[in-house]
Amino acid sequence: MAWATSSSTPQEKHEVFLSFRGEDTRYTFTGHLHATLTRLQIKTYIDYNLQRGDEISSSLLRAIEDAKLSVVVFSKNYGNSKWCLDELVKILECKRTKGQIILPIFYDIDPSHVRNQTGSYAEAFVKHERLFKGNLDKVQKWRAALREAANYSGWDCSVNRMESEVVEKIAKDVLEKLNRVYVGDLDQQIAKLEQLAQLQYQFFQTIPTIQNCQNHQATVERINELKMERSVRMLRLSPDMLSHLGNSSTKNSFGFSSSFDM
Repeated sequence: MAWATSSSTPQEKHEVFLSFRGEDTRYTFTGHLHATLTRLQIKTYIDYNLQRGDEISSSLLRAIEDAKLSVVVFSKNYGNSKWCLDELVKILECKRTKGQIILPIFYDIDPSHVRNQTGSYAEAFVKHERLFKGNLDKVQKWRAALREAANYSGWDCSVNRMESEVVEKIAKDVLEKLNRVYVGDLDQQIAKLEQLAQLQYQFFQTIPTIQNCQNHQATVERINELKMERSVRMLRLSPDMLSHLGNSSTKNSFGFSSSFDM
């Protein structure tokens, strides 16, 4: 399910709020990140409203307040947007008052440009100070918000790495920070094997051979292994915690060779 929103569509309960500059990353990095978070069953609020007014909407403020974690995608033109900067101020307020987690991401921008408002951010603030020359307190709040947010531990995506790899790592970092475990991959395997087991059982009833019985039993055993692996993952049990189980084959059946590493 795609957990998306617009100004006219009510948003279901979400865990993550995405703050980003649409013209920079909507159809690239942020779009890919949102898709990955959705695949990992992380309910995420993303604003698809392309027409924005001068002031941040009350519904968007509520969306920020309701989130447990805000992902802030800093890009070259993030500082140009009054809307994005107001979002950031609200996100930091929620961190102070509600303990919200902030995860900054620096996409195609040096973190120092955000922290110190240099480069494209310096150009943006020349315009802001000219536009808000009668209300420089607002501009100073934006500057302070950028400095504070840029000092939190986050992800620098300007390094030479595959974007798909970075997006996957960030999504799993979000999952960990939310104290969540993903078991969707196991649920899919279990569901398919349960269907196979049902067909095998029907086939065995039609042709009751030893081979058909063994095929069905092997599938049932694999289902039980995956269900145990799911339970181990949900409980966050480490190999050390299950070391008393003994041989490696037993450990493997408990999920330590899982393709989804947390």
